[in-house]
Amino acid sequence: MNKEKEVIVNRYGQSIIGIEVVTELFNKEDSKRLFLESLVFLIQQSKPLITDVDAVIKNSGLKETCTPCVMLRKDVKEYSLRNIINLPDYELVNVFILFLELFKVAYQRRFLLERNNPNKWWYWDLNSKENVDKIFSEHDDTVVK
Repeated sequence: MNKEKEVIVNRYGQSIIGIEVVTELFNKEDSKRLFLESLVFLIQQSKPLITDVDAVIKNSGLKETCTPCVMLRKDVKEYSLRNIINLPDYELVNVFILFLELFKVAYQRRFLLERNNPNKWWYWDLNSKENVDKIFSEHDDTVVK
């Protein structure tokens, strides 16, 4: 995931943009699983809790009985999330929606603690054009793997 996509996902975490913007990015991806792998990195960076899962499923609009939701109820650690990515292709849209909501719930908690941390651009106010310009001019374009 390149810096531009990272900023978009983090803007979603800050509720600046809607899910449709990130969904459009996901739908354009040739390798949806690679996108999901990058999203797992961002999720782990935000430190999700198992207690987040009820809100995540509710916010996602997915049925609690769909396979990704059932699997998420067991654990939110990286290994478990990577197992969810390995579900069949027809589940990937649901996995994407669920992961995006897990990211948002965890991110918003961390955002309250880390807001405007000079060492973590992803917790800056990304509604500010000045901040976004600074991200692209001062921070390398390291991609999330």
